[in-house]
Amino acid sequence: MTALVTGGASGIGAAVVDRLVARGASVFVLDLGPSIERAGPRSEVHYCPTDVTDAYQVKQAVRAADQHGRSNDRPLRVAVSCAGIAPSMRLIGRDNEHDPELFGRTVAVNLLGTMHVLLYAAAAMSRNEPDGDGERGTVVNFASIAAFDGQIGQVAYAASKAGVAGMTLPAARDLAQHKIRVCAIAPGVIDTPMFGAFPAEVREAIAASVPFPRRLGHPDECARMVELVLDHHYLNGETIRLDGALRLPPR
Repeated sequence: MTALVTGGASGIGAAVVDRLVARGASVFVLDLGPSIERAGPRSEVHYCPTDVTDAYQVKQAVRAADQHGRSNDRPLRVAVSCAGIAPSMRLIGRDNEHDPELFGRTVAVNLLGTMHVLLYAAAAMSRNEPDGDGERGTVVNFASIAAFDGQIGQVAYAASKAGVAGMTLPAARDLAQHKIRVCAIAPGVIDTPMFGAFPAEVREAIAASVPFPRRLGHPDECARMVELVLDHHYLNGETIRLDGALRLPPR
């Protein structure tokens, strides 16, 4: 099997790559050049420097993964979109208003980038022969609990992730005739490099806000949820919260 993961050079994406490689997949990682350089080479991992906001770059990367898979009798059957940014800015701050360009950039990376991968990966998968379970492929997109409980300063981020969650069911219905499943995962607070930059007291306060287990989630827990989606073939069109029962407060 060949798989494709955006944002796969670090954080949740890297954990997903680890799990897919362990399952015997050949994985194409779409990420920005500097992130790929920091990740370093790995067996069974093919790095494609890609800006997911650029439809042409995504199309070319998906084409490379698809051609690799077909030439090795390991077709592209899995696409996971993890790439994302999470800027914070109030609509009306002390000195200025929300930057429309920041809003557009956030939506471009988180929502449009996810759509680009969904579109081109599904097109490639639609040409696969169905596997033993009758499927041609599975797409898993990462949303966020901010899609449902967005906090102050998260207008752009929450809107972009709500879009990812919102397109899951119609995409699954749209692709059902092609035997392709689509699900989304909405993580809560996960111990990624973004949280690693916070002071220890801030990390502890965030962890204490989770009902149970009272800690940050691990990237591998997100990756295992991807595996669950891949293995449960009746799971389709669903956005799955992975958050320890956390509901975000206003701030």
